[in-house]
Amino acid sequence: MKVLYTSAECYPVAKVGGLADVVGSLPKYLGKIGVETSVVIPAYDMPWFEGKLYRIVHQGHFHLGDEYLYFEVRYFIDDVLGFPFYTVYIPSKFDRYGVYAGRDGYYFRDEIERNVSFQRAVLTWLRDGTYTFDIMHCHDHHTGLIPFMMKYVYEFQSLSIKPIVFTIHNERYQGAFSWTRENLLPQFDNWKTGMIDWSSTINPLASAVKCANVVTTVSPNYLNELMHNAMGLEDLFRSERGKSIGILNGIDNEVWNPSTDPMIDFHFESDYRTFKNKNKEALCRLGGLDSRLPTFAFIGRLVLEKGAEFIAGIVDTWLSRHNNINFVILGTGDKSIESALRSVAQRHPHNVAAMLEYNEVVSHKVYAGADFLLMPSRVEPCGLNQMFAMRYGTLPIVRSTGGLYDSVRDISEPGGVGIRFNDMNFDQMIHAVWRAYDLYQHPEYMNICVERAMKLDFSWNTSAQKYKEIYEYLMK
Repeated sequence: MKVLYTSAECYPVAKVGGLADVVGSLPKYLGKIGVETSVVIPAYDMPWFEGKLYRIVHQGHFHLGDEYLYFEVRYFIDDVLGFPFYTVYIPSKFDRYGVYAGRDGYYFRDEIERNVSFQRAVLTWLRDGTYTFDIMHCHDHHTGLIPFMMKYVYEFQSLSIKPIVFTIHNERYQGAFSWTRENLLPQFDNWKTGMIDWSSTINPLASAVKCANVVTTVSPNYLNELMHNAMGLEDLFRSERGKSIGILNGIDNEVWNPSTDPMIDFHFESDYRTFKNKNKEALCRLGGLDSRLPTFAFIGRLVLEKGAEFIAGIVDTWLSRHNNINFVILGTGDKSIESALRSVAQRHPHNVAAMLEYNEVVSHKVYAGADFLLMPSRVEPCGLNQMFAMRYGTLPIVRSTGGLYDSVRDISEPGGVGIRFNDMNFDQMIHAVWRAYDLYQHPEYMNICVERAMKLDFSWNTSAQKYKEIYEYLMK
C-alpha cells in the first residue's frame, strides 16, 4: 500500500504550525506498520535545503492563467526524514524564504497562484511521471483542490479512480478566492462547479470536504465542534458527517524523548523530580529568573486564536499583587501583542522572560523546565504543545476546546494531569492560574501529576493504526 501526502509544511523542512509536525512524523509511524508513505511539499528557499542531496525525477510545464510555468520534482536521497520525501520546485512561486510570509513577517500576496500552481504541478507529475501510488492524502486548504481536479478536471481523468483522504487541521483557513480567478484552474465540466463553490466563491477546503472519499479531523471533539462552529461551513460538515472521522494527532516520541533529547540540558533517567528540577534551574538561568518560584510558560504563535492577547494582562495582574510566579513567553506573532509582552517584561524584569522569537531549541528547554504550560486557546483543533509538555512533565492549563479537551484530564478527575477551564474570559483564566499555583503548594500531589503526565503515551502508534484502517477500507 503506497500513500502520498501532499502538504504545504513538513517538519523539519518547513514549519509554521502543527501541520508540519503531523506531516513530518505520521509517515514514519505508518511505515513501521506496513504503509509506505511519501510526502511532497513545495521547494522553498529555506535553510534546511542547504547541502541536501536530491535527484530530479520529473520535469514539466503547464499554463497557469497567462503564465507558462516550468516545474521539477526533486527526490531527496538517503532517506533524510525517515520516509520518501519529494519537493516541487516552481521558479518565481516558491523559491523564496518562508512558507506563507517572508523574513519581514509580511504575508506573500500571491498565495492563490502559489497554492494552485503547486497542486497542478503535483497532479501533472503523477499523470506523466513514473511514480505510482494507491491513495492520495491531502492536508488543509493548500491542497484542497486536488480532490476536485483528480475527479472532475479533464486532463487528470487518469487519476480519477484513486481514493482520496483529506485532513482538516484548521477550518479557519479555507483558501477561498473569487470566481474571477477561475482561469487559474484547468478545464472541467461546468456541471461540476458546485463541487468547488461555497458562498459564491471557489473554496478549496469546502471542495475537498465534498470531493474526498474520507474526511478526517485532528481530534474527535474538533469534529463535533465543526458541526456548530466552522466559519460558515457548519451545514457542509453536518451533511458530510457520514464520511468523516476524528482521530487525535500524536507526537513523534523519537524527537520528543526526555531521555535522549539533545536540545535539553539534563536527560531523564529514573527520577522525575531530579529531571524537572535540573531543567528548571537551567531554564531560569537562561531567562534570569528565580528557580524557586513556580514557572508558567506560553509557547506558540502570539495570535488571537491562541488567546495570546490575554497573556500580558494575566501576567501583569498577578505580578502587580504578588511577585511569587515566573512567566516565560516564547513566540512571535501579532505586533501589538508582542509590544504588550515587552512592556510587561520591562515592568517585572525579575519574574518575566519574554523571548519573542521562533526558536526550536529553546522550546524544548521550556517544555523540560517549566512547571505549567498556558494554552488559553480560542481554537485548537488538536494541539500538540500540551502533548509535548506532558511528555516532559510540564502540566498544561488549557481551555476545554478541540483536542485540548480530548487530551488533558483535569486534576479534579481521576488520573488528572492538568487544569481545564471552559469559557474564553479573563476571570476563568486567572482562576486557572490560581489553581495551578495552589497545586504547586502541594508538592506531593504535584509530583504525582508530573509522573502521571510523563507516563502517558501520545505517540502516533494508536493514531497510525486508525489511518491504516481507513486506507485498507478505501483499498477494498
